[in-house]
Amino acid sequence: MTKNMGSADRIIRLLLAAVAVFLYYNGTLSGTLGIVALVVAAVFTLTSLISFCPLYRIVNLSTCPTGK
Repeated sequence: MTKNMGSADRIIRLLLAAVAVFLYYNGTLSGTLGIVALVVAAVFTLTSLISFCPLYRIVNLSTCPTGK
């Protein structure tokens, strides 16, 4: 797996994941929408930690300056 995510992209994904988790545990997001938000947050966190997004690979996109 070649890195295809830049630093800004990784930080934005981690922030969005943190917001989704906070909204779920705060009670703002609940039910099916809350569970979907947690799953998306988990995917965002995982892809940020490994600096690789499979969807970016499918559409041949890279935000990593060294991955081009």
